[in-house]
Amino acid sequence: MRYRHHAGLLATGAFLLMACSGEDDADAPPEERAESEGQQPRDPGTPEIVARDLEVPWGIGFLPDGDALVTERDSGRVLRVGADGATQEIDTLDDVHAEGEGGLMGIAVSPQFTSDANVYLYYTTEDDNRVVRASYDEDDGLGDLEVVLEGIPNAGNHNGGRIAFGPDDALYVGTGDAGDEALAQDESSLGGKILRVGLDGAPAAGNPFDNEVYTLGHRNVQGLAWNGDTLFATEFGPDVDDEVNMPEAGGNYGWPEMTGVAGDPEFIDPVITWEDVSEASPSGAAVAGDALWVAALRGERLWRAPLAGEVGAPGEPEDFFTGEYGRLRTVVPTPEGNALWVATSNTDGRGDPNDEDDVILRIPLN
Repeated sequence: MRYRHHAGLLATGAFLLMACSGEDDADAPPEERAESEGQQPRDPGTPEIVARDLEVPWGIGFLPDGDALVTERDSGRVLRVGADGATQEIDTLDDVHAEGEGGLMGIAVSPQFTSDANVYLYYTTEDDNRVVRASYDEDDGLGDLEVVLEGIPNAGNHNGGRIAFGPDDALYVGTGDAGDEALAQDESSLGGKILRVGLDGAPAAGNPFDNEVYTLGHRNVQGLAWNGDTLFATEFGPDVDDEVNMPEAGGNYGWPEMTGVAGDPEFIDPVITWEDVSEASPSGAAVAGDALWVAALRGERLWRAPLAGEVGAPGEPEDFFTGEYGRLRTVVPTPEGNALWVATSNTDGRGDPNDEDDVILRIPLN
């Protein structure tokens, strides 16, 4: 494994990142802090297949009853998958334009689902990437789609696609630069960003640029996860430097001016960097069992980085299940937090599918 790990510190008026080099370092590395505080990340148990024969499953959103809604990127289908593996087709979105890395991607269940019954979906059309919402009823399926955010740049690659509600009940949206690197540094563009909006798609209160943009300087964000109030985001590098960042409002994460740890005060360094992208290509992210979990596509493994409480950077990452299930796209914790659901992506045109692919795995946390 070749990666760099850095811990982040927030300073008054600026974001500063300090490397945990082991020399002249006033603080112990996060993994040592975790050990000293008695917190050990939970180990993954033996995976079991929950659902099989899926077509590029991309997003997983749990419902209050423990079943999950699952999106398929290329087919445009929304499925309901029970904890017992029972799979039901809910709907197909007709205007999904599945080409290259685009299609039906992220899904997020409203934090007010018990009262509004809404789910949110991120997908590619012929003209853009967009976020829509629809009511969901177990008997009637999805209601009419209502566009809440449109005009996100689209292309054959770098479409982003992950959406998730934060602890502030705002919707966070990870986007890509759509192959146009300059968009990532353009504060007025929705490409190459993490966006933050309300339930109706309007810019959330407190956004730094008086629009939907929360952070900028991203190449392609496909993972969002929170540890308390701390946000983690995964990002694909070019031929080097896949990243995990700790986004803060108004932060600039460097693309295309820099990748990995550059030490440039104008930009914010990642907290984890994989120099060798064959070990990562990080997509989905989740926090559970005192750890940050990252699903790796090209790396064909699940990464775990320990967390010390609800603040601070993750510790040294460790990989599991390398090469056993192929490309891993999405990881989410179950509502109880005692297991992970992980979706493979072996039928996306870049994998080597077997007779059961794609699948969703349930991995207990011991």
